[in-house]
Amino acid sequence: MNILLFDGPERNHLLPFTFVRPVAHLRIGIDLLIDKWQAFLNSSCSVYTQTYLGNKFPATFETLNTFVNPSFIPTAPLAAAILKLNKNQAIHIQGQLIACVCSDNQPPSNLTGFDLMEWEEELLHLKNATDLFNLNEFVLQQDFMRLTHGRSSAKIATTNQVISPENIFIDEGATVEHAFLNASKGPIYIGKNVEIMEGSMLRGSSAFCQGAVVKMGAKIYGGTTIGPFSKVGGELSNVLILGYSNKGHDGFLGNAVIGEWCNIGAATDASNLKNSYSKLRVWNYETENFATTDLQFCGLLMGDFSRCSIHTTFNSATLVGVCANIFGAGFPRTFLPSFSYGGAQGLKTYTFEKAMEANEAMMERRKISLTVTDRTIFEQVFQLTAKWRKD
Repeated sequence: MNILLFDGPERNHLLPFTFVRPVAHLRIGIDLLIDKWQAFLNSSCSVYTQTYLGNKFPATFETLNTFVNPSFIPTAPLAAAILKLNKNQAIHIQGQLIACVCSDNQPPSNLTGFDLMEWEEELLHLKNATDLFNLNEFVLQQDFMRLTHGRSSAKIATTNQVISPENIFIDEGATVEHAFLNASKGPIYIGKNVEIMEGSMLRGSSAFCQGAVVKMGAKIYGGTTIGPFSKVGGELSNVLILGYSNKGHDGFLGNAVIGEWCNIGAATDASNLKNSYSKLRVWNYETENFATTDLQFCGLLMGDFSRCSIHTTFNSATLVGVCANIFGAGFPRTFLPSFSYGGAQGLKTYTFEKAMEANEAMMERRKISLTVTDRTIFEQVFQLTAKWRKD
């Protein structure tokens, strides 16, 4: 089967994290959505995404194409059903397309003419950006079982204090010494070449992906994923960091999502609960307004390549777009558009070239280059998000 993972209607509700990547390339749990689908389908997949992302994430078409909505977390029964689909057959749930086979080079706009199968099994479904942290712990537990099945963990050093070692997996090249590891409430996954520094306190369910670093004395609570090559310190609870980002110092993040290539300044704190204990309102890009959620806990949602200075303070349910530079005293407002520059005292547009200079400098520290394709994507995002900036 030629399988394409397509951006469904959830894509706009998953912004700002889908500004620079397809839905399929979001991380939740331990690995990317595309990794999960390829594992369950036992097949490589390409993506059908926004036109401006196509050069970086190209689609592959054949005479017959199987389109799959990756915002649904795969299960073995669902994958088996998809692999049995024939031409003009589709699986849906309450009218929403999960998967179909057709001869077109794009997913159908409606299901007229398809032989339909209503899916009755309950599925985890990423419907908006807050689901990324809200569902992270459950997905992490599923990923842990899949990724460690049939494998043996490296030996846990005797310098560590450990509870429930049977729920801990340490991959090759990882260094874990003089740490506290409590996996009694959920698994702890420590990936290749991860460094857990002395005095760190880790509780499951948590995952530390390849090359991540946990600084001395960090306090990491359950539901947390630290993406590849990220550095973290301070206190984190139910935080999903997509990768290559730094929160290396003291300060609190809870019920939060941080994109790739972000930098959180020392002693930055982000509230995750209102003093009134009321339900939180979060900016929604689809409606272009704030929407009341069912969440009592929601912290910082920060898009890729954004950063904040030392001692920055964020209100609960603050959403920051892509390539924002936030600094200054006081609480900035709870929606900070992409390419914003400033803070509570006022915002202006972070000029495109200045933003790219900062991006390039951050990436060069890790010996990675910002490509021409990346710049083209940022140019599109800069234009797409202009309507929300008010100098």
